[in-house]
Amino acid sequence: MDIKIYPDPILKQECKEVSNIDSSFVRNIDNMIKTMKSADGIGLAAPQVGISERFFVCVDFSNDSKEDSLVLINPVIVKAEGRIESKEGCLSIPGFYDYVFRYEYIQINALDLDGNEIIYNPEGIQSVVFQHEYDHLDGILFPERMSKIKKDILMKKIDKEFR
Repeated sequence: MDIKIYPDPILKQECKEVSNIDSSFVRNIDNMIKTMKSADGIGLAAPQVGISERFFVCVDFSNDSKEDSLVLINPVIVKAEGRIESKEGCLSIPGFYDYVFRYEYIQINALDLDGNEIIYNPEGIQSVVFQHEYDHLDGILFPERMSKIKKDILMKKIDKEFR
């Protein structure tokens, strides 16, 4: 799968809910995980590979090997608290990184590949990754989570590089 690079318009679109988890969908998930790993990423949302649906894959940080991946389908953040700052980058804006504030703890409800509801209560880096990927589903890129002046400076550099 090809990763969509800013300013591709799909990166700014709000995604629709997944309505059918079938063999084609599962193939897309498998290909997204392979794409994420081959790009040395820790998360990848559907719009980043041209699919305007609400799902993402990411590394499972609860496993020390970091070889396992998580799949969240139609995720909804239902609780958020605390504040953490982390340096973020994005496979769709390669080469650019900056500090972003996120919630330290969240509760996120989603479906798994069997269509069963699963509740995650991540903290730290897992929480940050979930929020970053979740933002993609609403057409939000990480610079939009920065202060206006930092965002304007970074976006000017990004626009110069990619337009």
